[in-house]
Order: sequence, then C-alpha cells, then structure tokens
Amino acid sequence: MSLLKMTRRGLMAAGTALALTLATVPGAQAQTPPGVLIVGQIAEPKALDPAAVTAVNDFRILMNVYDGLVRYKDGTLEVEPALAESWEISEDGTEYTFKLREGVKFHDGSDFNAEAVKFNFDRMLNEDHPYHDTGPFPLAFFFSAVENVEAVDDLTVKFTLGSPYAPFLSNLAYPTGLIVSPAAVEQYGADFGRNPSGTGPFKFAEWRSNEAVVVEANPDYWDGAPELQAVVFRPITDANTRTAEMLAGGIDLMVEVPPVALSEFQSDAYQVFEQAGPHVWFLILNAKEGPFADKAVRQAANYAINKEALVNEVLEGTADVAAGPTPPAFAWAYNSDLEPYPYDPEKAKAMLAEAGAEGAELTFYVTEGGSGMLDPIAMGTAIQADLEAVGFDVKIETYEWNTFLGEVNPGLEGKADMAEMAWMTNDPDTLPFLALRTDAWPDKGGFNSGYYSNPEVDALLEEARVATDQDKRAELYKEMQTIVQEDAPWVFVANWKQNAVTSDRVENFALQPSFFLLLDDVVKN
Repeated sequence: MSLLKMTRRGLMAAGTALALTLATVPGAQAQTPPGVLIVGQIAEPKALDPAAVTAVNDFRILMNVYDGLVRYKDGTLEVEPALAESWEISEDGTEYTFKLREGVKFHDGSDFNAEAVKFNFDRMLNEDHPYHDTGPFPLAFFFSAVENVEAVDDLTVKFTLGSPYAPFLSNLAYPTGLIVSPAAVEQYGADFGRNPSGTGPFKFAEWRSNEAVVVEANPDYWDGAPELQAVVFRPITDANTRTAEMLAGGIDLMVEVPPVALSEFQSDAYQVFEQAGPHVWFLILNAKEGPFADKAVRQAANYAINKEALVNEVLEGTADVAAGPTPPAFAWAYNSDLEPYPYDPEKAKAMLAEAGAEGAELTFYVTEGGSGMLDPIAMGTAIQADLEAVGFDVKIETYEWNTFLGEVNPGLEGKADMAEMAWMTNDPDTLPFLALRTDAWPDKGGFNSGYYSNPEVDALLEEARVATDQDKRAELYKEMQTIVQEDAPWVFVANWKQNAVTSDRVENFALQPSFFLLLDDVVKN
C-alpha cells in the first residue's frame, strides 16, 4: 500500500473517530496515525512556489519541501551551509562564490547543480527569462542587488552584486531563496505552485484544496531521512475550531494558539511552546489621501489606541507593546531609547480638533486570520472602539486572509484608510525596506500599501543595506526608527511571543526564531 493511500486512510479514520468522539464522548481524544503528523494551519496556502508567496503560513510548508544554498542554524537566525557546502566573499563585498553539495537530486529525479541555481534567480530577476511569467515574484526585492548569476562549473556558482549588500546571506536563507526544480517549472509552467519539486526532507504528495496539503518523507534526503513518514497540513481558519480540533485529537500540532485558549493546554496531554521572535503587529495608515494624509491625525490614532489593553486583555499578555517599526528581537539594531506612544485619548481628541478631523470617516480592513495576525477580529473591534471614542467614525470590512492580502498588498488608495498587518522578518532591513521606502509603493512592486514617503528614511535604508560594519548599520537603523515613529505611518501595536502546542505523542519539536516549522527531526508516536 502506498504511503499516500495509507495517509488518506489514516486521515479518514481519524476524521471518523473525531466525529464519533465529538458526538458521543466529550473530552476523549481521536487517534491520528503514528508517524503521520497532522498540523493545524491558520489558512489555505496561496501556492507552493517559494518565489511566488509572502506569507509565513505558506513558508511553514515550503521549508520542509525545499532547501536553499544556506539556512538558519537551528534555534538562531545565524546562517550555515545547506545546498552550498561553503562560500567565499570578495574583499569589496560584491562577489559571492558558492561551492555546491555534490550528488543532490530534486524530488523529480533531476540534478541539483549550478545551472539550477542560476535558473532560479534568473527566473525571479530577469524579465526576459522564458519562465519569468510563472510569477509574479513579490519578494524578488530581497535580491535586487544581484546583477549576474554565473554557473562557473557544475558545482560552483557566483553571484555578482551591484554594490555590497549586508543582508544577502540572510535573505538567501529566507524562503524566497529556496531552490526549485527547473525541470518541474518547465513541465508545469504557471501551475508549478500546485506541483512543487525541491530537494528537502519531504516530497510533495497531494494538495486537496481547503482540506489538506500532504508531504511524504524523502528517504534520500542529503541531510538524512526524516523521522516522520508524512506531514499533513490542514487549513483551519477559525481559531476556535482549530483549538477544538487540537483538544479532540484531530491535529497533533497547532501554531499560533489564541491567547484565550492557552490555559486549555496545561495538562500532561500537551506541550506548550513559546518564544520571542522578530514580529511586529501594526496598522497601515493611508498617508496618501483621506484623514491620515495629515501626520497629526496619524499621531492622534497612535495616542487613541489603548495598546496596553490590547496586549494584556485581548492577547492575554502574549505580546509586548511595540514602540516602532523594528522588533526588539533584533537587539543589535533596535532603538531602545524609543518609548511607545502612550494611551492618551484626550490628547488624541485635541489633535483631531486642531487638524479639523473630528468625525472623520474611516474604512478599516480587518482579516479573519493569517500569519502572525494573532486575534485580528477581536483586536480590530477593540481598535474600532478606541478610535470612535476620540471622534472617528470607523467602518470595518472583514476578509479571509488571502483575499485580505489581495486587497491590501496592491495599496489602500481609493479603498481604505487603514488595515491590520503583521510581519515576521529575518533581518532589520527587510520590513522597512519593503514597506516604508518610497520606492516600495505597490505600483513599484513593494509593500508600502499606505504610501508613506520620507526621503531621509529612504537614504538611511539605502545606506544601511550596503554598510558592511554592523555597528554602522545599527546606527542607521536606530535613526530610521526615530524618524518613522515621529512620522507615524503606522499605528505601532504589538511584538508577539510566538507559540505552538503539540500533543504528548510528538517529540523533538522546537519553535524557531524565524517562525518557520522545521519538521525533519520530529517524531510522532
């Protein structure tokens, strides 16, 4: 019997048992198959093409199917070898030469080599590449410094950059740098995202829309075969349903546990994991048009929202109040001199009166769930109440996660005044460079959906990414944070401590500061 059939049968049995459990024996647990890990995801993935997606929800699957040239060392954001065994950097910081691992094959049987690496980056970065139309590639920004990729020989590849770029190795370890099979892209074209092939510890088996993505163990994995036979990623958008499934035994691992549900997993039947990471939850404000085109009104919104109540009451203490755009997890680059905007509704009212913005109508985009979004409906409702208490008239529009991204990422112009958002990043360059620069407005391919623009911030970010000295980079990022906090293009809300829960049948699981799920060492009894 094939593993896929066994997995399906096991899932059907688990589903039947779950239904019987819920119907007849409250509190008892269904039994999912041993060796098959069932993961409760927060949403349906958009695609399984690492160059084409942006959400951590998707990355949690992709990091188990693909490898990059480098990867983050377990438990850190430090870079170590993966598909590249070693590398050399030129003295001027513009050439990176990688020696590749020998004998690695993609899941479809084709060879991993320097030409495959070149294909991957040319596909993303070269509009003339024959498979560039299999995109779009929204995070190609990560590699904008790359001018040329050369296959020196079968196991040597050289990247030439236009200028030094400090985050380059870190970005190669990010999912956008994962290496896909050129043969599979050539075979499936724009449908590659439904038919993925990588070199990772698990091979793609099946994607049943809105039901499950199934991956199977790769017994020939270059870094050793995984312990699990298969992993099933189930999209369960509603947090309460996800919690109920975990309690009933229908899933083995649940990410992003709602704060109000954490107390339900305190028995010996579960393991709860928590870890701080580089996360920021914020409100994008439309600085191009409407009330928030006025900096004073944006600042008033920051004063109006009771962020302490959000993190302590809505999020049950699982986050800290954010002071600016950079998470404190990046300790070396974080400006600890910044204090969060205090909750001061009277000051907010006075500022709105002075700006002539009393009674301003706001359209507020809220998502039902999504990567790092915590408890977005409850947070959105509380934020709406705080803003209305100081004189705004706030209308909420709620969307499913992928639909929400489809509304927000192209920009808020003509649609909304504000939107919830959360980012989990790998480097202090990433979020501000992709979401706060003028050249990152949506019509230029970035994620600056609120159209914030400050030439001084632009210059600081450009200088920081080419600085090879970390102390100099830190100085530039700290100055950027001071300016951005003053300009208030966002309402800075929370820095989350990520969490997950597993059943007691799961061993060797650990959270990663990258927020990814790395499952090759996990055991399921």
